Amino acid sequence: MNDSQATLWHDAFYRFVRVDNPEELTQQLLNVCERAELLGSILVATEGINGMLAGTETQLKQIQDFFEADERFAGMLVKRTICSKAPFKRLKVKIKQEIVPLGVDGVDATSKTGVNLSPQAWRELIHQDDVVLIDNRNSFEYRVGHFKGAIDPQVDNFRQFAAYMDAHLPDWQAQQKKVAMYCTGGIRCEKTTAWLKDKGVDVYQLEGGILNYFAEIPDAEKDYEGECFVFDERVALDTRLQETNLTRADIEALE
Repeated sequence: MNDSQATLWHDAFYRFVRVDNPEELTQQLLNVCERAELLGSILVATEGINGMLAGTETQLKQIQDFFEADERFAGMLVKRTICSKAPFKRLKVKIKQEIVPLGVDGVDATSKTGVNLSPQAWRELIHQDDVVLIDNRNSFEYRVGHFKGAIDPQVDNFRQFAAYMDAHLPDWQAQQKKVAMYCTGGIRCEKTTAWLKDKGVDVYQLEGGILNYFAEIPDAEKDYEGECFVFDERVALDTRLQETNLTRADIEALE
């Protein structure tokens, strides 16, 4: 086995797409992941999938091949980062009502989304004076690290975010401000912007989230201060996508 095969990697991915038979897809994913001996979690709903898996390059290729063979998931953006230790303790593949719950009924993110910007275009946008930059994450995540100049909505749960937007959008619209938002990997923004599009509001979002920005922008530290909390045993990554010394105890102190 060569070094790239032996190295442990973390893949984060999601896609909003219509899944007519989530039970069947869940079993298929479970079979592939168990056969490949992958660890992590995948959520499956009628609105799509949301997953984080860890394994060697050879192991992860098995699930990638599965996705590429399914037209619903072919070409899905995968955020890959290296691991110094196993980021997960077990494998979970579960059916949920939603792959990310905004707390608003009837939001269909499979057919619409906000204005998706590449990391390069995002960098240009957030330095414009007429832009309101919103962190679409929980407040403790913001305190771990955030884009410079971003607003912390001070929510403890993603379900609270819609109320914050409802309260502040009229002021931003009156000021003719462009609204831009970001999250860790993109999924929370995509759900939020689909809801806002239903309200007639177009919002700019960072494609692939913070992790994709770190991967694509070599000097990301010019725009981002601190670290990025991740939902696994690594706890946080820096702008070079390297694990930091932040601990769970540090996170609990911020919550």
